[in-house]
Parts: sequence; C-alpha cells; structure tokens
Amino acid sequence: MTELLFRNDAYDTRAEATVVAHTPEGGIVLDGSLFYATGGGQPGDSGHLEWGENSLKIATAVKTLDGDIALVPAEAARLPDVGTQVTQVLDWDRRHRHMRVHTALHLLSVVIPLPVTGGSISTEKGRLDFDMPEAPSDKETLEAQLNELIDRDLEVHESWITDAELAAKPELVKTMSVKPPMGAGQVRLIGIGRDTDQIDLQPCGGTHVARTGEIGRVRIGKVEKKGKQNRRVNIHLED
Repeated sequence: MTELLFRNDAYDTRAEATVVAHTPEGGIVLDGSLFYATGGGQPGDSGHLEWGENSLKIATAVKTLDGDIALVPAEAARLPDVGTQVTQVLDWDRRHRHMRVHTALHLLSVVIPLPVTGGSISTEKGRLDFDMPEAPSDKETLEAQLNELIDRDLEVHESWITDAELAAKPELVKTMSVKPPMGAGQVRLIGIGRDTDQIDLQPCGGTHVARTGEIGRVRIGKVEKKGKQNRRVNIHLED
C-alpha cells in the first residue's frame, strides 16, 4: 500500500520515493506519495518527477482499485522503470490554494450548521451543498462570520478515532452522501481550534492549512438552488 506522505506534512514539496508498479492506464505507483489523490471533492495534486537527467510532468493523482495512488503523466512519455528512485516535486502554489479553500469550507460548515450533501474544491473557489430548503437571507452576515473565524487564526490539527468511537458519535459526520472510510480500524479527524476554542471537528482525509489565518479573506458568491431541499453555497479566495 502506498505510504501517504502528504499526511505526514502537508507542507512538504519534495520527497524521494521508489517506483513499485505501472498501471495498465500508464500511471506510476510509488512506495510513498507526496501527491494527494483526487477524493472528497479535492483534486489530485500536480507537479513533476525527477530521476537522473529525466523529468516527467504529472497532471494529477488518482486512487487505484487496490487502494494505492497512481500518478498520471500530463502526456505520453517514457516512464521511470520499476525500482527507480525518483524525486517528487509538487506544484506547491496549486496545492496550497487547495488547502486554503478546503479549510475555508470546513469553516463554512460551522457558520451554516446544516447537513452537507456535496462539495468541491478548486484553486480559486469551493462550494458546499447543504440540505437547506430556503436560501440564506443574509449573505453579508454569513461572509462576515466566516472571515471572523479566519481572522481568529485558530490552529488546524489532526487526531484519530476508532471506527467504534465514530459509530458512537454520528454527529461528527456532517456529510450525508459521502461517509468517511471505515474498516481500517481508525478514522482521521480534522479539528479547528483547541480545547475551549475548538469550533469544529469532523472526519476528513484532505490537506489543510496549519492555521485559519493562512486562508486569507474569502467572499461568499452565488447561492444556487440544486433541488427542492438543496442549496449550493460558493466561496471565493480574494487573493
């Protein structure tokens, strides 16, 4: 199974690894991946691999049927042979913007405390779909509350909970359509704030900034009707 290096430190931009397999589709499987694989509404990371005098641009990363991570080349090219040691180099600006948007969406689920039915992340904006029959009446107030939480510069941290503990605390799961992966014995939690300042705690496998102040100012964009009970709330990074 691919070691998830991005879990060890989301701020690492370079890492060594060894090629352990090629997928039938032309992907590259490493023994440890610095690249986050598409999932949970967050796109896979991009960047490039280096080995010897060679360099290969990576467009994205995806999960394989076996649970590994495959790096997808941006174009057809010679792949590093199995057994080759390579250096992974992230497109850091793109990853960091995903981290900022992703963490901001966690905060959005705090200022709109309703069940989440979907979501997505990009470098410029993100959105959450809520089980919300009526659109919020005051976007300006929601935006002010969201930016107030960002300005508190709260610590973002991870912890782990057992499958059994999560089953006993279903209120931690905010998403209705996507359940956190269970069966491995433990589930990763992302908390925002510590002790009496903790404002959020929920299962999540994505990458996040270390403190909310790193998100920067955000703007709430369109609120779209997506079915009888669903409203889509868009947020945008301001820089």
